[in-house]
Amino acid sequence: MLSSLQIRNYILIDSLDISFPEGLVIITGQTGAGKSILLGALSLLLGAKADASVVGAASDRCVVEGVFRIPEEDTVLRELLDRNEIETEDGCLVLRRIVSRTVRSRAFAGDAPVSLPVLQELSSHLVDIHAQHQTLMLSDHGFQRSLLDHFAGDGPLLSACSDAWRKMTALQEERDAVRAELERLSRDRDYNEARFQALDAAHLREGEWEELEEEHRVLSNAEEIKRNLTAVEQLFGVSDIDDGRLPVSSVMKESGKLLDKVAGFVPAAGPLSERLASVRLELDDILDEVSSLNAGTALSADRLAEVEERISFLYGLMKKYDAADVSELIARRDALSDLLFDSTSLEERLRDLEKRLEAAQQTFQDACSALRDARERACGPFSAEVAALLHSLELPHAAFAVDLSDTAPGPSGADAVRFLFSASGAEPQDLSRCASGGELSRLMLCLKALMARFTNMPTLIFDEIDTGVSGSAADKMGRMICRMGEHMQVFAITHLPQVASQGDAHYLVEKQSVGAGVPEVTTLRRIEGEDRIREIARMLSGSDVTPAAVQNARSLLGQSAETIRRSGV
Repeated sequence: MLSSLQIRNYILIDSLDISFPEGLVIITGQTGAGKSILLGALSLLLGAKADASVVGAASDRCVVEGVFRIPEEDTVLRELLDRNEIETEDGCLVLRRIVSRTVRSRAFAGDAPVSLPVLQELSSHLVDIHAQHQTLMLSDHGFQRSLLDHFAGDGPLLSACSDAWRKMTALQEERDAVRAELERLSRDRDYNEARFQALDAAHLREGEWEELEEEHRVLSNAEEIKRNLTAVEQLFGVSDIDDGRLPVSSVMKESGKLLDKVAGFVPAAGPLSERLASVRLELDDILDEVSSLNAGTALSADRLAEVEERISFLYGLMKKYDAADVSELIARRDALSDLLFDSTSLEERLRDLEKRLEAAQQTFQDACSALRDARERACGPFSAEVAALLHSLELPHAAFAVDLSDTAPGPSGADAVRFLFSASGAEPQDLSRCASGGELSRLMLCLKALMARFTNMPTLIFDEIDTGVSGSAADKMGRMICRMGEHMQVFAITHLPQVASQGDAHYLVEKQSVGAGVPEVTTLRRIEGEDRIREIARMLSGSDVTPAAVQNARSLLGQSAETIRRSGV
């Protein structure tokens, strides 16, 4: 329940600090006094959107703070508080909202800053505000379905259905994406497979292009290579006995022997002989390698043609596949291979998804069937209770029924819910086409009264739910609201004295002048005794309060001894 409310600098409310009791709390005031401003401040506290226009003239920011007593039995709310690490004190939760002219609004729960969605989720467990326009929601079939579900107590079934729908639609989306990818791959499969086979048949390998270029250079110049290598061999091995010329190796060998002979007389000749021996061995090795190169250089026109053909083939592939070298061709081949493999992998994935989707669809259908059964079981008792409540509000012939039909499946199942109504006892028709404003107000109150039994909502606020109702019907609506106040805290903002006289506590919204040239401010104060009698009298007769109106007010308040005791009359 809402224990206290503090408002600072909110539109025309300069400063307000007030406490509220349990039971039925009545709020009245003349038109334009600021009841809607008070409700707006409370809505801001509960998570409504805000902008700088709500900040009053007294300072650059407004603050709205409320203290809520948390029901011990509301485990869902307490789990929500624990999940968001929000602390309470002595079983009370403090919510605070700050709006400034220049900075985005801030929200706090306890001493912890919270986001707007968290604040809204918290407040949804604390207060239910029935605004003046909410009666129009009675024509909304989604709202009607939610009321029936609350009565049926099928919350777990509804959650299971929503989860099943979410899983099923997620699988459908994934399956459709895989199908689309497979269709795309299928359109290109023949083309990609032909390209892969062409590259795979080429037997590509890293470094082949460089090897072919090197071999092509050798084969293209084989004659010149052999001629030069042969000339080297001849120069190393030239011997002309008639001319006294010996091969280079023989000259060096003979020179070494001569130096060895001299070494006995000239020691420096010994190392020179050793150096000649080393050079001779190196020259012999060079000659062997030259001979090997010469022998290995083949004059083969056939091999040259093969190399040129392979080079031409690879060059053609590089142009065809827009590749800079053989390495890129190999990368193209591997990518095509992966693409073709992906197609096979996607087909397996699609088969798995279809199996899972079939199971998810069955789960969803089962959840829908369970919901339908629960709703069908609730329709009769729900209709009977609503009709009984309507009869108690001077609609003795009212008929109310719930029509269930099939609709497109969704997270709330596959049921369309329609409320059927008749004020005269005739065949009930769709509610949106046959109910007047006063009848809709009474029907909404009956539904709210009924729902109050099946929810843990600690505080309910009615903003002129009695619009379009007067006389004894208004009195009975007041009594019904009063009975609701026996089990929860109920705020009733009303213009009807019959309703206002039923409350446990009565608060008056007024505008007061604070000085010449200064805008009036809105105030809220609790009234008792003669003040309450005069306010009820004003509601009965207008601004000119007559003795008869005062007497009538005393009579209204005297209808309940308990009410008289609490009002101090």
